[in-house]
Amino acid sequence: MTTEAILNWLDGDAPAELSGGTTWGMPFARGSLAGVGGLSLSDAEGRPVTSQAWPLATWPDGSLKWAGVALPATDAPSAHYRVMSDGGASPEAGPSPEAAPVQEITVSETEDSITISTGTLEMVINRTGSSLFATLSRGGTVVARDGKLVSLLQDGVPAGPGSVSREAFTGEVTAVVLEQSGPVRAVVRLEGSHRPDSHSGDGRSWLPFVVRFYFYAGARSVRMVHSFIWDGDAERDFLAGLGVRFTAPLEGPLHDRHVRIAGADGGFLTEAVRGLTGLRRDPGEAVRRAQIEGRATPPLEEWSELVSRRLHLIPAWNDYTLTQLSADGFELRKRTGEGHGWVGISGGTRAAGFCSLSTPGGGFGIGVRNFWQSHPGQLDIRGAATSEAEVTAWLYSPEAQPMDLRFYHDGLGQDTFEEQLEGLEITYEDYEPGFGTPRGIARTHELTLFAYDSTPDTRALAADVEASSTPPLLQAAPEYLHSAGVFGDWSPVDRSTPERAGLEDKLDFLFDFYTGQVEQRRWYGFWNYGDVMHTYDSDRHVWRYDVGGYAWDNSELSPDLWLWYMYLRSGPADVFRFAEAMTRHTGEVDVYHLGEWRGLGSRHNVQHWGCSAKQLRISTPAYRRFYYYLTADERTGDLLAELVDSDQNFLGLDPTRKVRPDIATYRPDRSALAVGLGTDWGSLAATWLTDWERTGNPRSRDRLLGTMADIGALKYGFLTGEALYDLDKGRFDAGRDAISVSHLSAVFGLVEICSELVSLVPDAAFERAWLQYCRLFLASEEEQAAEVGRPLEGIHLTQAHSRLSAYAAARLGDAELAAQAWDSFAEGGENLNHQEAFMLRKIQPPYVLAPVDEALTVSTNDAAQFGLAVIQNLALIGGHLPALQQVR
Repeated sequence: MTTEAILNWLDGDAPAELSGGTTWGMPFARGSLAGVGGLSLSDAEGRPVTSQAWPLATWPDGSLKWAGVALPATDAPSAHYRVMSDGGASPEAGPSPEAAPVQEITVSETEDSITISTGTLEMVINRTGSSLFATLSRGGTVVARDGKLVSLLQDGVPAGPGSVSREAFTGEVTAVVLEQSGPVRAVVRLEGSHRPDSHSGDGRSWLPFVVRFYFYAGARSVRMVHSFIWDGDAERDFLAGLGVRFTAPLEGPLHDRHVRIAGADGGFLTEAVRGLTGLRRDPGEAVRRAQIEGRATPPLEEWSELVSRRLHLIPAWNDYTLTQLSADGFELRKRTGEGHGWVGISGGTRAAGFCSLSTPGGGFGIGVRNFWQSHPGQLDIRGAATSEAEVTAWLYSPEAQPMDLRFYHDGLGQDTFEEQLEGLEITYEDYEPGFGTPRGIARTHELTLFAYDSTPDTRALAADVEASSTPPLLQAAPEYLHSAGVFGDWSPVDRSTPERAGLEDKLDFLFDFYTGQVEQRRWYGFWNYGDVMHTYDSDRHVWRYDVGGYAWDNSELSPDLWLWYMYLRSGPADVFRFAEAMTRHTGEVDVYHLGEWRGLGSRHNVQHWGCSAKQLRISTPAYRRFYYYLTADERTGDLLAELVDSDQNFLGLDPTRKVRPDIATYRPDRSALAVGLGTDWGSLAATWLTDWERTGNPRSRDRLLGTMADIGALKYGFLTGEALYDLDKGRFDAGRDAISVSHLSAVFGLVEICSELVSLVPDAAFERAWLQYCRLFLASEEEQAAEVGRPLEGIHLTQAHSRLSAYAAARLGDAELAAQAWDSFAEGGENLNHQEAFMLRKIQPPYVLAPVDEALTVSTNDAAQFGLAVIQNLALIGGHLPALQQVR
C-alpha cells in the first residue's frame, strides 16, 4: 500500500533558513507500512531529501502507527515536503538512498566523553562532573566551554528587617546516555542534581534534572531541553536563582568584541565592549561602520590619531544584564566592572530572551524560548572585557523575589475529613494537611545554543531569535491525520450546514476568548504559563484566582483535549502553540514526578499543587500523547513512561477516601482496590494503550484488554461505576452487582479513549457496555428503570453528555436518540449563545469598579457556573463534534 502526505510548515511560510534542523511526528493508517524503512522524503520540486525516521508507535497488528522524522539543517528549506511510504517491511531508520549526499552527524565515544559533530559545530560532553559539556566549537575555535547548571538557595524570606543567606549550587552530572546517534539527528541525555559549591554547606543534593542536547546534520546550533524537579522543603527552601552558565573565551581588541541582546519587537542592543561611536573625536567612518556591522575594524594606523592614541581612555563595558521580572517589563543595564555602578541602557515590555557575545572570529549565542511568558528571567554577560567571559541564562532571575512555595493558608482548622468536606462546600477546595506540597512538581525549559564563526548581522540574529522562540515545525494536514485513523472519532472542520457552521463558530469564539483572557489577565509566569483559570467572579470582575478550587484549572474538564482536537481538525499554529504550552504546564507542574504521589496530579486550586485530591485524571496520558506523537518530543515521552505502573498508586491513596461509604471494600492488603470505571479507568486505559503502542509492553496490553473484557462482563457494564481491581492480575472482579454513575465520566478523556478502543480492538461486549452507558445516561427515568431496574442518580453536565448520546445515535443509526442529543446539547434554550453574550458583556478588564454594560440579565447561577460551563462546552464540542454533526 502506498501512502503520500504533504507536510507544511506550521507557522505558514518556510523559514528563510533551517539552521538547526527539525523533527516532527506523523501517523500512518493501520496496515499501510511495516516499518520506517519504507519511508522517503522529497521537497516541493520532487527532489529526494535526506531524512532520518524512527518508530514512535505501532498498531495492534504490528504495522507502523506513528513515526518520528528529522530533517538536517539547510540554508534553503522547501516550501513544503512530501512523505511517501511504499509499505516496505524494513524497520531500519536512515537517510533516503536516492537523496543527494549531505553532512552527517558523527559521534565518537570514549570511556570519559562523547563527541558529536554536525559537520559545522562540535560539542564534547563529559560523562560525569559539573559541566554539561566541556567545549562547543565551530571551525576548530572554541566558542563556549564549561556549560553548567547553577542555582541559588535562600534559607528564608524575611518578614521585615533581617538577614537571610544564599548558598550557590552547581549541577553535577551523574549519567550520560546517547539516545540517538545520527545520521541526521543525535540526542544526548544527561541526568544529575545540584550540589553546593561550598564545602561549608550541609552537602545536600537537590533539584534533580534531565538535560537533552539535540544535534542535526549541518546545524550551527544545538537545541537544549532542561527539566528539573523541585524536591525541597517549602517551609525552609526558597529557590533564589536557577540558570545555565557558559564560559565564552575571547581574544582580540575590546573594540572588536560585540554584544547583542534582543529586546522587544525585533529590536536589538548592538554594542561593542569598547564603543567607538559618539566620541568627541571621530576615529573615521570606516572604523565606525565596521564596529556597528560587527566586522573587524581597520588597523589602528588607519584610524584618526585623535582616537587611536586615546583608546585606553574610553571605558570598556565588562558586564551586561537584562532582567524580565514580569510579563510587562524588561530592563537593560551595564557596568564597567564589579564595584562600579550600573548604567541604565533602556527598557521595554517583552524581551525575546536572546543574547550573544562574539568577535569577528566567532562567538556564542543563546536563546530562551517563552522567556517573558515564563518570567522572572534574566540574561547576564560578565567579564566581556576579559579573556574569559561568562554568559548566564537565568530561568529564574536572582533579582526577583525568591520562589516561595509554602501553602497559602494555615489549614483553617480542617483536621478531619468532616471538616474538610465542609470546606469543600464553601470554597470548593479539597484541603487535607500535608497534601498541599510542591515537592515533586517539575518544570521544563527549551533553549538554543548558537555557535558563530563571526559576528552575525542583525538580520541573521533576528532569524536566530525567531528560530529559538518559535522553532520551525512540519506538520501533516488535518485531512491526512484524519485519514490515518488516529485519536478516535473526529473529523476536519466542516461548515456544510448551518448547524455544523454554528458549532465551528462556537469553537472559534471560545478559542479567541481564552487566548484573549490569557493576555488580559496575564496568565504567565514560571509556574503558571500554560494554564487557565477555572471560574469567573462576576461581582469583582476577576477570575476566582483566590477562591479554593475555583482558581487554576489544572486540566479540569479537559481543556487540553479541546485544544488538541481543535488543532487536529483545523491545523492553525496559534491553536497548536496554546495546546503546546498547556501540555508542557499540565504535564510538569500539575503532576508529581517523585515521592509517594509520583504519577498523580493535583486537582484545581489556588496553587497548582494545593489540592488534596491527587488523581490520575490530571496526570493521564490522554492529555500528553497528542504532543508526543505530533512532535516526537522525548521529554513528553519521559512523562508518559513515568505513568506505566500508575495503577499501583491505588495502593497508597484512595481517590474517594473522604466520601467512601464502603470503606471496608477498599483492601489494598488483599489487592482489592476499588477503581472507578470513569475518570480512574479512563486514565489507566489511556496509560496502558499509550504504553502498549509505544513499547509493545505485554503488561500494559494485557491489563488494557483484560479490564475491557471485565467491564463487558459486568452485569451493568460502565453503569457499575466502580469495580474491585486485582493489582497482581491486572483484572477487575466481574461479579460486582451495583449501579452508580458519575457526571465526570464525560469530561476527563474516558469518552475519547473508549471511542478509540472500540475502533481499535474488537470486543463486542465492551462496545455494548459503552453504548449502553452512552444511551442511558440522559435517557428518561422510565427508560433507565426499564433496562437496569431503577433510574440513575447523579445526572449532571447534561451538555457534556449530549455527545455520548450523539455517539450512540451515530453508531446505532437511532434518529430518536440523535434528536435527544441535540436537545441536550442546547439545554437551557440558547444557552451557548447566552454564554457568548455573557462573556462579551460581563467579563471586564481587571480593576473596573462596576460592569460597563448592565443590559444583560444574568442569573446568579449563570454567573457562578460561568467558567465551569465554558470549559465544559470546550470539552463538549472539541472531542466529539463529528458525532453531533453526523446526527444532524
